[in-house]
Amino acid sequence: MRQVLRQLKEYRRDTFACVGLTALEVIMEILLPLITSLIIDQGLEKSNLPAVYRFGILMVVMSFLALLFGALAGKFAASASTGLAANLRQAIYDNIQTFSFSNIDKFSVPGLVTRMTTDITNVQNAFMMVIRVAVRAPLNLIFSYIMCLIISVKLSLTFLIAVVFLLVVLGVIMVATLKIFAQVFRKYDDLNADVQENVAAIRVVKAFVREKYEGEKFSKASDMLYQLSVKAEKLLAFNSPAMMIAVYFCIIMVSWLGAQFIVGGSLTTGNLTSLFSYIMSLLMSLMMLSMIVVMISMSLASVRRIGEVLSETPDLKNPARPVETVADGSIDFEHVNFSYQHGSGKNALSDIDLHISSGQTIGVIGGTGAGKSSLVNLICRLYDVDSGCVKVGGLDVRQYDMEALRNQVSVVLQKNTLFSGTILDNLRWGNPDATEEECVEACKAACADEFIDRFPKGYHTWIERGGNNVSGGQKQRLCIARALLKKPKVLILDDSTSAVDTATDAKIRAAFAREIPGTTKIIIAQRISSVQDADQILVLDNGRIDAFDTHENLLKSNAIYQEIYESQVKGGGDFDQPA
Repeated sequence: MRQVLRQLKEYRRDTFACVGLTALEVIMEILLPLITSLIIDQGLEKSNLPAVYRFGILMVVMSFLALLFGALAGKFAASASTGLAANLRQAIYDNIQTFSFSNIDKFSVPGLVTRMTTDITNVQNAFMMVIRVAVRAPLNLIFSYIMCLIISVKLSLTFLIAVVFLLVVLGVIMVATLKIFAQVFRKYDDLNADVQENVAAIRVVKAFVREKYEGEKFSKASDMLYQLSVKAEKLLAFNSPAMMIAVYFCIIMVSWLGAQFIVGGSLTTGNLTSLFSYIMSLLMSLMMLSMIVVMISMSLASVRRIGEVLSETPDLKNPARPVETVADGSIDFEHVNFSYQHGSGKNALSDIDLHISSGQTIGVIGGTGAGKSSLVNLICRLYDVDSGCVKVGGLDVRQYDMEALRNQVSVVLQKNTLFSGTILDNLRWGNPDATEEECVEACKAACADEFIDRFPKGYHTWIERGGNNVSGGQKQRLCIARALLKKPKVLILDDSTSAVDTATDAKIRAAFAREIPGTTKIIIAQRISSVQDADQILVLDNGRIDAFDTHENLLKSNAIYQEIYESQVKGGGDFDQPA
């Protein structure tokens, strides 16, 4: 809760203004029944019209003030609650940007989306209710009861029975619903995951005619959410009957005992009238408190989920005095062991001892799960090693400022991503200051100019979110061009030419040799043709180095490489290259 409230920041003044104005509004409203009592007792019963006019004008003024204070309090409540929600979204988003891959692995994408939408909306509504209703209701309750005690102590004692009864009922409801709402928000995550997965892969769903299956899966997740919500609402439904029991109990007791007190002369008609007003005010305050209990029950689960993201600290941090420049593109792995879950004993990489000179072109090949992507993720410090060290430019990557390191180690990941915007906008992710001429040169090196020139708007063509309006091969070439614009000392291609034909793949590799001869190039590929011209080829097997040599030597001495070569070349060639 403290983490959430810290995000009030500049909206603290609005919060306190709302609380103060709400208190003034309550004071005005509490005094109105007292004025009504004076009008009856000193004006109407005594036929004193000047007193009626005097107290009547006072009531109008106090009503206007109550309205003014209430309107201003509502304005400040809206400002504070929406400001808190905006700051929370920004804080969560900013914290996510600092996460390492291992931090992101702890939260699902739909879970993070739910936290930034549904959970924050719940907190926003609850906060508005707390600073408005949760201030108004207790003050109304306290002041109303004080006025009841002033009018009649004996009658006021009967209200305590109703208050204790309601507190017990509301306490039981709150404890029970808290557990259910915690499950409800987890089911929201599952529902969002189903929607996101289905929409993102809608082409695959339709290609395999799986609409019915996906519909049933969604219905199951939606029905589970429905069942839990109904269960919670059934418990919350006891709130209203309990409130009505308390209301009618108080009305009956005041009517019965009040009539006796009036006959006995210990209570006036005006006092009984104002007492009824205070009773209704008191019980309405209790009803408002019950609404707050419901809202808080829902929001506490949201607060906890938001707090989980805000309290998550990045696993990777810059050193006290980070190095800002990378000397060259040399890479050294010194007996590196790495696992995605530290201490689990299930290593993705084991005893990797590897040395690459600056400017070399290195091919990396191996079966699925061999550890190829894990290896290159360590170079740009997307993860930290369990033991050993990874050096770039002669220094341990943990000694560098992470931004400085990643600016010099350019990665084209296995899953290519383009963002909504023009082609130029996407290319300038690599270098925000790149001129259009520089972008064109990078696209020529990546063989992307071939298809860009065919677009009516050329480099100003709009790319849809995720690059849905370009093919897989076109997307890969744009991502390579984007990486080249960084002019890195190390360029890593993580199976990022898999969707282009072998002729284009060869052109791209030739352009690398011509345009960036001093850059260390690491090419992860499934095709022998993509790596056979490399200076050396690394063969990985089950997270270990099986061989590290030239194409010719590996064909003579390495069984894994021989098997891959024979299956691809002698077995019929690459998918677009004849045997």
